[in-house]
Amino acid sequence: MSSRTATSGSESSTRNPSLPPFDYTPRPYTGASADEVLKLRNRNLSPSLFLYYKKPLMIVEGRMQYLYDETGRRYLDGFAGIVTVSVGHCHPYVTEKAVEQMQTLQHATTIYLHPTIAEYAEMLAARMPGDLGVCYFVNSGSEANDLALLMARLYTGNYDMIALRNGYHGGVNSTMGLTAHGTWKFPVPQNSGIHHVMNADSYRGPWGADDPEAGAKYAGEVEDHIRYATPGKVAGFVCESIQGVGGAVVYPDGYLDRVYRSVRAAGGVCIADEVQTGFGRTGTHYWGFELNGVTPDIVTMAKGIGNGAPLGAVVTTPKIAEALKQRIHFNTFGGNPVSMAMGKAVLEVIENEKIQQNALAMGARLLQGLHQLQRKHDIIGDVRGRGLMIGVELVKNRQTKEAASDECARIFERCRELGLIIGKGGLSGNTLRIKPPMCIGEADVDFMLAVLEQAFQELEGSRAETIAP
Repeated sequence: MSSRTATSGSESSTRNPSLPPFDYTPRPYTGASADEVLKLRNRNLSPSLFLYYKKPLMIVEGRMQYLYDETGRRYLDGFAGIVTVSVGHCHPYVTEKAVEQMQTLQHATTIYLHPTIAEYAEMLAARMPGDLGVCYFVNSGSEANDLALLMARLYTGNYDMIALRNGYHGGVNSTMGLTAHGTWKFPVPQNSGIHHVMNADSYRGPWGADDPEAGAKYAGEVEDHIRYATPGKVAGFVCESIQGVGGAVVYPDGYLDRVYRSVRAAGGVCIADEVQTGFGRTGTHYWGFELNGVTPDIVTMAKGIGNGAPLGAVVTTPKIAEALKQRIHFNTFGGNPVSMAMGKAVLEVIENEKIQQNALAMGARLLQGLHQLQRKHDIIGDVRGRGLMIGVELVKNRQTKEAASDECARIFERCRELGLIIGKGGLSGNTLRIKPPMCIGEADVDFMLAVLEQAFQELEGSRAETIAP
């Protein structure tokens, strides 16, 4: 273990939880200070960008499940670069393949033959069910969802799209329209032909987890919407397999199966947004939609697909893919050799290192510990998720379910101080998002739980002091 990390921050304290030992020494950092970088950023980058934490964190190095700041302090990454680092920061095999490709050929568009894109497409298609076997490569999840929307409309000849409230599908104009999370939507025309239906949220919706008919009831609301708010024919339905930005919302049993049947009966196609749930993150299945026992017509993916490479993809059936042939469709960087090499390497690591199986085991351990914390701390209203895609929703009162947004921010900040980086989301910013690289081990899970336990205990202690006369 690095001597620099062993003597810094929470790791030197007898009171605070200690990070697991890790045999790696970060390189000495000699660049600009965090304050200098912040000044440059404020002067030269878009003011729309936001930073996590009251005191911005500067990350200069990463190794597997850990990150290092400019002082050499080590953190456990519980958010995976917003659910993007699937097999570990700077994974040796993925890095080796990327460097190898960069030294051979860095760029060649799809107007030429190149073996890497063809080989990767074959590997990816082999992991899809049914007739899903035609791949289009892009650079991000937003691009992937934008292309899927175009495909749905071209193939069906219909225009209206159904999406879920609280869902997130990207930041370009068309996908901002699909998104139904007000904090991510600008006041510009964007929603043409897009209908947002009730979210199938068993915690906050009208039908809870204790209702065995909840899935059918939420699906019935979609059917009503198609009848009343559309011409009766739709281009399609899109949803995340588990909502990510919205706070790891998991749909009730039977919901997607019935919705898919209703949408197809109305002439539409079904799109699964796997940008955050794909590639084994849910543990039990390679793809999140498999949790719901459905097979979509179009699948979009990004983030963990390339372990940090600017890579996204749309996979569909040959029949739907034909719809794009009526015009030229082209993406300059989609399918570039370096991203393809990294995509191939990620698939190989997931299989060879049993990453999906690890996500299942570590997710079960983490969820069990979080449920124990829920029993001890009333502020934890709901613990949900699958595998290593987990949300912890905080509420001021379990009966009213009033969002504990300020308290969530305090827990979020305290975790960082103790050496754990996590995310937060939900419409009210009251859900902790825990989605680490899928290479974490038992000691990492135990560290996460110890940090959260301490953060909740301290929060309750401070609240008690405030209330006391």
